[in-house]
Amino acid sequence: MSIKNQMNPAQTASPSQPLTGADVVVLSLIHHEVDTVFAYPGGAVIPLHQAYSRYEDKLRIVLPRHEQGGGFAAQGYARSTGKVGVCSATSGPGAANLLTAIADAKMDSIPLVAITGQVGSNVIGTDAFQEMPSTEVFRSITKHHMLIMDPNDIVRGIREAFYIANSGRKGPVLVDIPKNVFLAQVGQPFQSEKGVTIFEEPDFDCELNLPGYGEKEMPTPEEEAIAQWVELIRSAKKPAFYIGGGAIASDASEEILKLVEKTGIPAASTLTGLGAFPAEHPLALGLLGMHGSCAANKMVHECDLLMVLGARFSDRVTGNAKRFAPNAKIVHVDIDLSEIRKIIDPALAVTGDLREVLEKLNAALLPIQMPDITPWVEQVMEWKQRLGISYRKDSKNILPQQALEKLYEMTKDQDPIVATGVGQHQMWTAQFFKINSPKHWLSSCGAGTMGFGLPAGMGAKIANPDKMVIVVEGDGSLLMNIQEMGCCFCEKIPVKVLLLNNQYLGMVFQWEDRFCRKNHAQTFLGPIDDPEKYLEKKDYCPTNRYPDFTAIAKGFGWNARTVIDPAELESALQEMIDAEGPYLLDVAIPYSEQVIPMIPAGGTFSDMIRE
Repeated sequence: MSIKNQMNPAQTASPSQPLTGADVVVLSLIHHEVDTVFAYPGGAVIPLHQAYSRYEDKLRIVLPRHEQGGGFAAQGYARSTGKVGVCSATSGPGAANLLTAIADAKMDSIPLVAITGQVGSNVIGTDAFQEMPSTEVFRSITKHHMLIMDPNDIVRGIREAFYIANSGRKGPVLVDIPKNVFLAQVGQPFQSEKGVTIFEEPDFDCELNLPGYGEKEMPTPEEEAIAQWVELIRSAKKPAFYIGGGAIASDASEEILKLVEKTGIPAASTLTGLGAFPAEHPLALGLLGMHGSCAANKMVHECDLLMVLGARFSDRVTGNAKRFAPNAKIVHVDIDLSEIRKIIDPALAVTGDLREVLEKLNAALLPIQMPDITPWVEQVMEWKQRLGISYRKDSKNILPQQALEKLYEMTKDQDPIVATGVGQHQMWTAQFFKINSPKHWLSSCGAGTMGFGLPAGMGAKIANPDKMVIVVEGDGSLLMNIQEMGCCFCEKIPVKVLLLNNQYLGMVFQWEDRFCRKNHAQTFLGPIDDPEKYLEKKDYCPTNRYPDFTAIAKGFGWNARTVIDPAELESALQEMIDAEGPYLLDVAIPYSEQVIPMIPAGGTFSDMIRE
């Protein structure tokens, strides 16, 4: 079918209006089944936004209130669906504002395509208004980046961007397009760096031009490695699984569940791996690492075979890598060959897509091959019972753990998607709100970016309109992208925000308490002359609440409520759950409350702080 025949004449200036480079960009997105773009306009992308407006019947364009919010919203869309998230911004400061969101996606291997405008190709390199060498700036924080200087390269460039973003180890791709390329007309001459060319009608099924990166280059598991793995399982007496974010990226949850139930081997998860294995499963040990449970960390410390599924041995999991899992033979499964032996040298490395690897392993494992690990499993279950995550129950205030535990009980039947900011609230949520389904946990894990939660939840809600989306934020983190409350109201995105508000940058405050002799510096978020600033008082909630988040939320058109009294917690949570539009519940919590347990950075299980 001709591209022109795919256009909706009602959406164009006239039925005979020629296609532009910007139209071809938008039609390429539609061809890749994109239904939502988070886009902020500006000078260099005016032609792109004009094209967006011509295809409003096929593509929803969401206006974030900051480009970073748009980038995180695209991440929320991608993380909750497995599809490629798409965002766009103008040149210079617009592109620069996407930087953190793209770096964050790179760290957590999230498929993203970011389209940025660029100054006209004839003035590139002249320090033109809002010029920035985006491909150079983004080079080290993208999986791939490209500057499209010829309109005839648009379709192939977009096609390659989507393929690269969502294949192998997934990640963000930057597509930078000069304004005159957006304005070029199909069928008309175009002056490019190669000379004058004719902008030809595009072929959306054109061949890729990616030497060294294609289906033939994608790693596949070898039969010999699977056979060796089976033998390691057969000989193990204390085996354990360590599940990472690759399990989510490869849609391996069903195969993991089969494997765990076939073998009876207990499993722990990294922060990015939460939801890949149901938290309510009897063999689930929950979160592993710095703020993971004592039981999960002890299991890994004591096991004799540790099977690492789609994880990269983050320092927040291993602590001192030289002393991590000291008694174990390690099997490391990863799609990215560069991760193998980067941190830890495994006894067996299996390179390939995790779901494909586990399909082969499950097929190769026969019940008669399984060793009797009953004593080990019984020991691990005893640790789970005795050393599981808990919290004190003697507070006169609302504790964050209590609020999250209650919220989970009240919403678990709805299996909500949960997005978080970064800080103490993030760790408490990982500990106390059980994630039982893949793609239901959205959190900035590798980069640890404050301000992630609200826009990520926004993107997830757009992608999953029939699902409840809960955003758990801290006061410091929420302030980083609080402007997206405007987007939620104006775009009719009914997310629910549980704000755990202690008036401090709580995680930094905790580290100052533990490792800086309680010398607190710039971690109080109230006025500098507030008499409650750094007041050393256990189990205390500051009475001078700043800012007034309820008033701010209402100013953005949200419904909102503040709750301080524990007796009102359940009714307040119910009000939030029942709210039809966007809702913020500001929960006052004591600033002295800390995330426990904790393994200090560079430490090991034996260094764990438990109180």
